[in-house]
Amino acid sequence: MLITSGQPSLNPRLVKEADALADAGYHVTVLYQYWNAWGTALDEELFPKKEWKAIRVNGDPVKQKTVYWLTRGIHKAARKMIRLVGLNPTIVIFALSRGTYGLTNKAKTIVADLYIAHNLAALPAAVKAASIHRAKCGFDAEDMHRYETHSKDLNFRLVKFVEEKYFPKTDYLSTSSPQIAKKYQELFPALTFHPILNVFPKNSFTNRAASSQPLKLFWFSQNVGLSRGLQDAIRSLKILEGFKIEFHILGFLSNTVKIVLDELIQSLAFANPPRINFHQPIASSKLAEFASQFNIGLATEPGFSINNHLALSNKLFTYLQAGLATVVTETIAQKEFINDHPSIGASYEIGNVQQLAEILLNYIQNPALLVQHQNEAYHLFEATLNWDEESEKFIAIVNKTLN
Repeated sequence: MLITSGQPSLNPRLVKEADALADAGYHVTVLYQYWNAWGTALDEELFPKKEWKAIRVNGDPVKQKTVYWLTRGIHKAARKMIRLVGLNPTIVIFALSRGTYGLTNKAKTIVADLYIAHNLAALPAAVKAASIHRAKCGFDAEDMHRYETHSKDLNFRLVKFVEEKYFPKTDYLSTSSPQIAKKYQELFPALTFHPILNVFPKNSFTNRAASSQPLKLFWFSQNVGLSRGLQDAIRSLKILEGFKIEFHILGFLSNTVKIVLDELIQSLAFANPPRINFHQPIASSKLAEFASQFNIGLATEPGFSINNHLALSNKLFTYLQAGLATVVTETIAQKEFINDHPSIGASYEIGNVQQLAEILLNYIQNPALLVQHQNEAYHLFEATLNWDEESEKFIAIVNKTLN
């Protein structure tokens, strides 16, 4: 059983693991909860194609309103109570997320040989269910959770408490990058953390964009946010004004964020405003093919937290899968990745808009270099950095855990 407090369509890493387990002959159940409306629509498209079963708990704001709003209310009350009485283990279950208690109760009713938590809010559910059924459990740390923000506020103390209480009770621990594994190893020297890269299955499509005019840049995330370096990318377009460049941004775009980005564009006083296109979220299985129509993938993480410095995001590996040249900020993990694979793209100092513009200009003036980096990125994906290769590590960990 794989457990998440989110939705499968919003967690491609969980879906890949569920698919790999099903392909290896395991009977797989995914336990999850409602997160948002567009994720639900993608779930409905996803589930009929899968060989595993999905069970949702904790209601939703449309069809199961009472449970949904009750769990939200209890979650908020529990967080207020922790501020008053401290980190009580019972209250923590309700304060960690609106779904942890419900996920735990449901997981306890389903017998499995292995329970795998796919985010921190699901970890108590996996550990407690495994204990009741005398089974095994694992945890996949997609992020360096206690360091996802700078502050050492309630959330930091809550996450730290959960990690220290439940990590030692797992039978295996995996992470999404070597850097996260190393940092967690420093915190928990008695435990072992296995890096499983966030790569993707080999493609079923063959069309990839070659060098073109205009130069087409691409960035994506589940949500278009203001702390992901997009503003620097837009500022670089001002420096390159006069060159034909398109910037394509995919993800859920709130009105608030759209207003801020529009105001930034207006403040830069472009003589000819750049062509910036916003695209609605799509299924993760369609993402690489969609991205393949562009030339350069941007991973503009600003290093706003330790986790942001250590993570290797979906972006980076999707760009490889799509055959895009890749331009990244020099977070710790991304700089190391580009240093290891210099033929796929380039890196620039965080916040250095001029340096980013120079990298893009170099591609405009050297189209052969752009094509070379596109081809090398795709070859790297095909040769080693794909889920066909990485899933073997995951299945080996599962087999060893169960045996």
